[in-house]
Amino acid sequence: MADYWLGIDIGTSACKVVAIDHRAQVVASASAEYPLHTPRPGWSEQDPADWWAATETAVRAVIGRLTQPSAVRGIGLCGQMHGLIPLDSADRVIRPAILWNDQRTEPQCQAIVARVGGSAALLKLTDNRMLPGYTAGKILWLRENEPDSFQRMRRFLNPKDFLRLKMTGDHVTDVSDASGTGLFDVRRRAWSTELIAALDLPEQIFPRVVESSEVTGTLRADVARRWGLLAGIPVVGGGGDAVLQTTAMGVTGPGLLGITLGTAGIVAGAADSCPENPDGLLQVSCGNAPDRWHVMGVTLNAGGAFHWLRNALAPLAAKHNLGFDRLIELAAGSPPGARGLLFLPYLSGERCPHVAPHARGTWLGLTTQHDVGDLVRSVLEGALFNLRQILDLCVTAGLGTDEIRVSGGATREQLWLQLLADILGTQVSTVAGGEHGGAFGAALLAGVGTGHWPSLTAATGEIRTSATVQPNPANVAEYEAAYQNFRSVFSHVEPLFT
Repeated sequence: MADYWLGIDIGTSACKVVAIDHRAQVVASASAEYPLHTPRPGWSEQDPADWWAATETAVRAVIGRLTQPSAVRGIGLCGQMHGLIPLDSADRVIRPAILWNDQRTEPQCQAIVARVGGSAALLKLTDNRMLPGYTAGKILWLRENEPDSFQRMRRFLNPKDFLRLKMTGDHVTDVSDASGTGLFDVRRRAWSTELIAALDLPEQIFPRVVESSEVTGTLRADVARRWGLLAGIPVVGGGGDAVLQTTAMGVTGPGLLGITLGTAGIVAGAADSCPENPDGLLQVSCGNAPDRWHVMGVTLNAGGAFHWLRNALAPLAAKHNLGFDRLIELAAGSPPGARGLLFLPYLSGERCPHVAPHARGTWLGLTTQHDVGDLVRSVLEGALFNLRQILDLCVTAGLGTDEIRVSGGATREQLWLQLLADILGTQVSTVAGGEHGGAFGAALLAGVGTGHWPSLTAATGEIRTSATVQPNPANVAEYEAAYQNFRSVFSHVEPLFT
């Protein structure tokens, strides 16, 4: 009889669910979308009820495609990091979730750094800067701006862990997701009690923390019945998406770098000891195995910039056929460098390579000679130039680049992959299952947690590269010059943003 493991990923735009078999092959997948709300400029919120409804839809779709649903052996969870879901004493959601790309908390982040005695002191506690996207600033914002909500809060959870609560009734997170709260000591793999005390936060609001492949509970009977599964299926810790997407590419040791092209863009590598992070430009997280750490730089807009452009052109789409496929076709018709047009992709502020919550998207060099193809291509190129800056930081930090693997929704388009290879000037490889990102990684963790694989290393040993894209030598020099221009622009326009 076949055995299956499910991976569920709560992303920014959709819930993705996959089922894998004993060889780590994806045998079924489905997704269900939900809206993103921006009630004010710089704010980003979602309703957790929408996540749960989408999860139920996508899981039932996957289960309906399995020949033996009773053979599901475990479930792993993945989700967008840093979000704040405040819960009352009855586990009811108090207010909409505040998301990873929300930029409202800069004043609270500054206050946190001041409270502990400066950036160097904070880095000693957590090995990370206090970024506006982190959960810590959101908790203080809630206390200062919605005191009634804060007083009602008895616990908070990150997005994937809200699903766990609905599935098992447990208030639990994993070490990789906890690393993205800004309140976690990644060296000790535990909450920073010193920082929590300095901020006068009640310890009881914090969920229990486990390693990523640890079983945290079992599927409730009522949920199992609705999904067409057996009750009591183990649910494992899982991981934050930025970490687990890298793991899902097989990036679990030195020498490999992983690039994720999703709504956000991530450049990341793995380390077998917790690295020091003296300037705090990169993010250090606990890895998805107990003896691994994860080092990354995250840009807030990669594929998200392309989505924004598609949505901005939506009123013209019906008449002029301006869906994703057509936009890619138009971009492919524009020459490398988009005829001198540069795009800064800071539509939601920026985290890396610049900590700049007030940064904004910008076109430079626009002339009457540019057409819509140039606009689209410049958006793609700008997102990838930004990722190259992060890769340069990773190399400076000592991460190896023997091989670069890439995953995420954008990798379905060959143009994204070719542009990435040309802009980096090196080959890039996709991996089988990589297009499923964190959902695939969550399913692997479920297999580890239920004993099918003895370790995460053994599970990721099943991963194989599926395609390799070589840089076009004719384009590399063109992009090198454009990249140097891109790098020089930010310092000149940054004063305008504030």
